[in-house]
Amino acid sequence: MKVLGIAGSPRLGGNTDHLLAEVLKGAKDKGAEVKTIYVCDLDISPCQHCNYCYQTGDCKIIDDIVKVYEELKQADRIVIASPLHFMSVTAQLKAMIDRGQSRWARKYILKVPPLGDDKKRKALFVSVGGQKLANLFEAAKTTVKAWLVSHDIEYTGELTFSGLDEAGAIVKNPEALKKAYLAGQKLVTES
Repeated sequence: MKVLGIAGSPRLGGNTDHLLAEVLKGAKDKGAEVKTIYVCDLDISPCQHCNYCYQTGDCKIIDDIVKVYEELKQADRIVIASPLHFMSVTAQLKAMIDRGQSRWARKYILKVPPLGDDKKRKALFVSVGGQKLANLFEAAKTTVKAWLVSHDIEYTGELTFSGLDEAGAIVKNPEALKKAYLAGQKLVTES
């Protein structure tokens, strides 16, 4: 079982990075092979909405999005981690998500598997937000779910924590870290 962590925060070592590390640790302790990619370290241009992918199923922009798709093809489970920025995912992660238009075109226009196979993949969304609002994570969850659907990846749920703005504040919350660890174990043990 291969688990891919997608770290969407531009702030390395922040709250979502700590939570993602715990999720992956839980998965690894159950025998999974884990890997993390840091979107802020990748060169991913925004989608140009040129519709080139409608004919080919691939994007005409050749950049690090190719690396993301290589990792996604190999993964059985995916953990997407992002803090909230103005009620949604970070700009870096959103650029990666928007470039998923080519996989949307594969699925809905060209009628082929978006990742090239029929492998059953599952995903978990991990997020933190500074505010404490009832529907704080809804916009981000909707964005992540739409991306997952277009890639034929099953959304299994989310692990979200509000009221966290300070970098690293999550490490002062051992219960949150335990929840993340257990979520990682659950992600790889449930069929």
